[in-house]
Amino acid sequence: MRVLVVGSGGREHALVWRLASSPTLTELHAAPGNPGIAALATCHPVGSEDGDGLRELARSLGADLVVVGPEAPLVAGVADTLRHVGISVFGPSAAAARIEGSKRFAKDVMAAAGVPTARLLDEPRAPCVLKADGLAAGKGVIVCRTDAELEQALRGAPVDRTMLVEELLDGPEVSILALCDGREAIVLAPARDYKRALDGDEGPNTGGMGSFAPVGVDRDEAELVETCIRPVLDELAGRGSPFVGTLFAGLMLTADGPRVLEYNCRFGDPETQSVLPLVDGDLLEPLAAAATGSLAGTSLGRREGAAVTVIVTAGDYPASGDRGTPIEGIEEAEASGALVFHAGTALRDGQLVTNGGRLVGVTATGATISAARERAYAASDLIRIDGCRRRGDIALGVEDA
Repeated sequence: MRVLVVGSGGREHALVWRLASSPTLTELHAAPGNPGIAALATCHPVGSEDGDGLRELARSLGADLVVVGPEAPLVAGVADTLRHVGISVFGPSAAAARIEGSKRFAKDVMAAAGVPTARLLDEPRAPCVLKADGLAAGKGVIVCRTDAELEQALRGAPVDRTMLVEELLDGPEVSILALCDGREAIVLAPARDYKRALDGDEGPNTGGMGSFAPVGVDRDEAELVETCIRPVLDELAGRGSPFVGTLFAGLMLTADGPRVLEYNCRFGDPETQSVLPLVDGDLLEPLAAAATGSLAGTSLGRREGAAVTVIVTAGDYPASGDRGTPIEGIEEAEASGALVFHAGTALRDGQLVTNGGRLVGVTATGATISAARERAYAASDLIRIDGCRRRGDIALGVEDA
């Protein structure tokens, strides 16, 4: 099977890494890819939101399957452009991707489907959560616990965005990633990511500073699927927009039960980097099956143990990124047994250099979360980038699932 993966970040590197081991794979391509992906797949200089360019590339390659990684091209309708010419795509249509592209639409779908979620408030009042209605690369949510935080958030709110105001919920968060064919779903290991920039969950929201899997939940996973995944699949299908791709539910496990904070229309980043090493089986099989109509007869197991991912970022991230600083030590980190997923890297005159905010993700596995954490931090210690930083508390003090 000839596969094209669309995207250039750490999530796409993890997908390429996992798909590269499929026994049914014959060719693996990426657009545009990155230096880490280039070690496993043939990269092509076509942007992830260039629907026409991707269509022609997929045609020229004779691609049997296109896997779209990022949310922006999905919301923009890239999957539709490909499907219109008969190319199989793992990724939702623009109509279904509105579940992430519009928080207002997502609230409407949840209400119609009976999915438990945070209440909308008529006006901002602390404590509350402000959410920008649109894509924000994981940075569009502001938690306001005090009047001062709320005032600051309202001053900095984008003038061109509708802002939703929700009640503030408390409890541990968990990410559920479900591979969907429009009706049925295969759920991967529950994960947790760390959005805040600084230790102790301080600082601004980011695209994600690290993650771990599996997360222990106080109820059966099948119940979470029936509560938070299947009703949305049914509702979208009933609206004529069946969801084919990864439906990612961000949940808060409150004292009153699970509440959906948001839905995403793609694999999570950096959750994917922790979840995929725990997949037991051929990932390509269900992706291709979902894209062609039905997951029936496909399944994925889970490996024992745990995985932890630590993100190494530019020093001023998320305010700004870094470009052109040499990156050293990747080979040493990989030699220690860890996986290093490139997120914001580039090659300049044969030298690997920085090219973004989140630079690399270092993932390690172990028999326990603490063992995986120790290995991930030890490996990230080997990576040398002037001015870089990381959180020091990813998966710290977490009990094994």
